[in-house]
Amino acid sequence: MYKMKISKRAQYGLTAMVHLAKNKRVVSIREISNIEGVPFNFLSNIFSSLEKANLVSSKHGANGGYYLAKPASKITAGIIVETIEGKINPVDCCLCGKSKKCASKNVWDKVKKSLSETLYSIKLSELVK
Repeated sequence: MYKMKISKRAQYGLTAMVHLAKNKRVVSIREISNIEGVPFNFLSNIFSSLEKANLVSSKHGANGGYYLAKPASKITAGIIVETIEGKINPVDCCLCGKSKKCASKNVWDKVKKSLSETLYSIKLSELVK
């Protein structure tokens, strides 16, 4: 059975970003891992992607860790998910040879649009309230 799911990677990434937004300080990956129950190595990999996308910045040294590179009001769930997952596309109609004549393609296009609009409408700052 096929299920449309957001990956654990995206779920953990959003959780970590909410944690940073709540704390408003430099936070180590170890702290986030321990408090949020996210595997440390998995989280390290996620933060690498978030840093490349300029969503987080890092501070090195004894009190090092990560912090938001932008205000939480300028970061959306959609930006976070797409940074981690790639383009939001719950069903890839390009893989089907019938995509140009498919009557159900409109359904999947609407699902994709709705999911994308929803994720991009939710600001990180709204998730910390």
